[in-house]
Amino acid sequence: MSKVLIAYASKYGSTAEIAAAIGGVLEEEGLSVTVAQASAVNDVRPYEAVVLGSAVYVGNWMAEAVSFLEKYEAELAQRPLWLFSSGPTGTGDPREILNGWLFPESIQPTADRLGPRDIALFHGNIDLKRLNFGERLLVKAMNGSTGDYRDWVAIRAWGKRIAAALK
Repeated sequence: MSKVLIAYASKYGSTAEIAAAIGGVLEEEGLSVTVAQASAVNDVRPYEAVVLGSAVYVGNWMAEAVSFLEKYEAELAQRPLWLFSSGPTGTGDPREILNGWLFPESIQPTADRLGPRDIALFHGNIDLKRLNFGERLLVKAMNGSTGDYRDWVAIRAWGKRIAAALK
C-alpha cells in the first residue's frame, strides 16, 4: 500500500490538525499521503486506503463526513478503512468521558457494512473564543471542559498502527 487518503470534517480546525498529524506519521513511515477536507474529495479510487475523521457535536459527525461515507460507500468497502472521531474534552479516557460512546449511532450501520480496521476516539479542543454565542452557552450549560485536550502521543501511536498495517 502506498497511496493513502486522510479525509476529515472539521469546524474549527482541531480535527484537521489531527488528520494532518496522522498524515505526517504515515509519510514518516514511507507512505504517500493526501490530507484533504472531506467535502473537497472528488474521487477515492486513486487511493489504496482511506482514513476518515470528523469532529463530533452532540454525538454526531459533521454532515460532510457523513456525506463522504455515504457517497463513497461502495469504494470504501473495497479498501482498508480507518475511522476516527474528535470531540470530548477533559482528562481521562475519552470513551469513559462519553459513557462508552465510540461512534455515532446514526451511521453505525454504514460503518458495520464497511468493516473498518479500527475506530478511534480522540480528545478534542474547545476554544471559547472561536465558538459562536449559542455554542458557548451550550458548553457552559453542559459544564464542558474548555481547552486543548488532544493527546498527540495517542494520535501518533494510532497513525503508526495504521502504517504498520499498510506496510
